[in-house]
Amino acid sequence: KPKEGGISAVGGTGSVYTYYGPNEKKFASLTNNFATIDLPKIMPALGLGDEPIPLWWTSDFINSSPPGTAAKDEKWIVGEFNCSCVGISKCLPAYCKADTPNASFFDIPVKDLMEAMYLGNLMGQKALRILDVSNYNAPSPSAADVICRIEGIIGAVASGVLSETEGWNILAKLFDV
Repeated sequence: KPKEGGISAVGGTGSVYTYYGPNEKKFASLTNNFATIDLPKIMPALGLGDEPIPLWWTSDFINSSPPGTAAKDEKWIVGEFNCSCVGISKCLPAYCKADTPNASFFDIPVKDLMEAMYLGNLMGQKALRILDVSNYNAPSPSAADVICRIEGIIGAVASGVLSETEGWNILAKLFDV
């Protein structure tokens, strides 16, 4: 939400953000309805029915339901789609502003950096496959090993084999941080 007295919640404006994961129960109905009912209609509605949805995109939703509406009955409206300028919010500490003119990659907390690197690498791999499957160069054996380890740790945390703290501690050791 916007900072006190502000009107915009755009990154870098001092807004207060609350991050929710893809499996957040609070938004289960919204997520399910969007993924199963609405998403298949988007590209055709834009006259792009034969095209896949963009690889990397976000959507901002506005809850148009009266306060107190049960989650299963809420009505959500897409306020905007972002396809050309999508950032990784975990990297915001590296965003230079008037009060942090020298912000850099090294200002991103290790936990957030690991997640951002995972997402960036994943999207890069998928983009390479989409752009030219015949000339796709697999990661080097060393890079593939690191990617495999990161994915394994994330999977172990997601399935409850490791706690989130244990997972991040292992990632920190993997990168000697």
